[in-house]
Parts: sequence; C-alpha cells; structure tokens
Amino acid sequence: MYTVLIILIVVAAILLGLVVLMQNSKGGGLSSTFSSSSQIMGVRKTADFLEKATWVLSIAIVVLCFVSNFFASSVEKQVEQQGSRAAGAQTMTNMPIQTPAATSTPAAEAPISTETGAEGNTE
Repeated sequence: MYTVLIILIVVAAILLGLVVLMQNSKGGGLSSTFSSSSQIMGVRKTADFLEKATWVLSIAIVVLCFVSNFFASSVEKQVEQQGSRAAGAQTMTNMPIQTPAATSTPAAEAPISTETGAEGNTE
C-alpha cells in the first residue's frame, strides 16, 4: 500500500508540474502554445480549469503525503518487530546449553526397578 501511495504522489507531482507550465503567466507561458485547447473551451474556461486542477493536485499531494506517513510508520513498526524477533531468535541459538550439575543422590546411585518380582523383594 505504501508503494502505491508513493507512485500516486509522483504521478500527481508530474501532473502538477505540467499543469503549472500550461498556465498563462505574465510572460505568456506555455499556454500560448496550446491555442487549440483555448479555442475548444474558451480562454477563460481553460484558465479556470487549469487553476482548479492546480489546487486539486496540490491538495491531493498533501493528503497523500500525510496518508503515506501513516503507512510508513506502520511499516516501520513491522520491520522493527521482525528485527527484534530475529535478534531474539539469534540470541537463543547462540546461547550455550547449560546442563545441570551432576549431583550424587541415592536415587541416582540405585536404580529403581518397576518390574514385579524384581530383586530386592523380601517376603
């Protein structure tokens, strides 16, 4: 989802750049070269459309940036969790295996037989 938002931001930024270049500035701008589009809708309607497109695209970029920031923080949290899990698993594999110290207890010296009629039955 984060990648899709970044692609949308880049596309909106490119479109915004093109729309700004097409607007009629004091020096004429690129809109003077698009005279056929002015004849279709009229000069004033073209200027209104380009101005509205500029506002819509700039607002869309701002909103998409805020939304992508939300997704970036959630992606970052997931990466941190995966990293901590991997680090925890690695420390578990690197830990030496500790065996309990050998103690001599009477139970350890004399094995208990569970068979019936085993030796040691005194009747």
